[in-house]
Formats: sequence, C-alpha cells, structure tokens
Amino acid sequence: MEAETEELVTPGQVLGKASQLKAGKGAYVSTENGTIYASLTGFRSLIPPPSDSVDQRSTVEVTGHKAHGAVPQPGSIVFARVTKVMARTASADIVCVDSKSVREKFTGIIRQQDVRATEIDKVDMYLSFRPGDIVRALVLSLGDARAYYLSTAKNELGVVSAESAAGGTMVPISWTEMRCPITGQVESRKVAKVGA
Repeated sequence: MEAETEELVTPGQVLGKASQLKAGKGAYVSTENGTIYASLTGFRSLIPPPSDSVDQRSTVEVTGHKAHGAVPQPGSIVFARVTKVMARTASADIVCVDSKSVREKFTGIIRQQDVRATEIDKVDMYLSFRPGDIVRALVLSLGDARAYYLSTAKNELGVVSAESAAGGTMVPISWTEMRCPITGQVESRKVAKVGA
C-alpha cells in the first residue's frame, strides 16, 4: 500500500498522538504525554496498517530529505564536545551516535541533575566539565529548543578526553580529577570509567 507523503518536519515537531498513530523510523513517543515527535529533519509520511493487522493505527515515519548519518535516539550512547558550561547546564555538540558519526549538527544539554547519580544537589557544573571536553553520555530524550537531554550519571559515562590549559591530553587519576602530563596540574572533572 502506498505511503501518504506530507510536509517537511524538523526534530521536536509534533507528528500526532500515540493513541491514533504508531511511531516509525525517525519518530518517537514521549512517555510523559503520549505525543509522537520527529527525531530528524525530513518528510512526514503515514503508512496504513496491513488489512489483517489487529492494531489499525497508521505508522508515522520521517524519512530524510538527504543522506543521513546517525541520528540520536533516546537510549543512544553518544560522544559530544562540550561547548559551554553554565551554573545549571552544559551544552555540547553531538559528534558520534552509537559509534557512528553524525552528518547534521545535533546539540545536547547536560542538566545539573543528570551529571551523576549521587549527591545531585552538590554537583558543580564548573568542576564537572570544561569547554572542549569530549564526553560519553546517554540520550535521555529530545528536550527543549531542539536539543537532546544527555546524562552522564553512570560510571562509564562522563569526560573521556580533556585538554589542559597547557595543551596536554589530561590523564584521569580518580572519578573526579584529571592531571596534565606537562605541568602536573590537577583539574576537576566528572570522569568516565573507560573500558567499563
């Protein structure tokens, strides 16, 4: 049966309600409100259910308007480069999704409550990340302003690569610190346990 192709949509755009439609490729359902959102830029299409299907909802899909690289989905493990650190959040550009590079720009936000699993109220963003750090993170959901909410609240998530002020690649010395091999200076980070 032919799919019905409709308008061009962008990440975060509402595609419909889960009570009436099923989320296909390029779409996901928010568990909070049962709304289906687009997770990539492309064309929205409705695919009717097979006539013998018990579930008679159509499937809504978003197909890319150009060759797409990897696209972050809730549950994906991503690598991202920190671009800005503020009191309650850190922004990062996602460069890799499940070990595949991305072709479009995807922005991630790490909120204070998603940095680590313990002592959440004592998290200091400036002691967790610095601009330029490469972090391994889990995609929680598509958040506000078309940025993905990311979490580093597991041992294997956090900063995997950081450069010191002297330009050296920092070496992790604990869960919370990295040392510059050139100057020996120690800096605070939310360090990922590599090889976990």
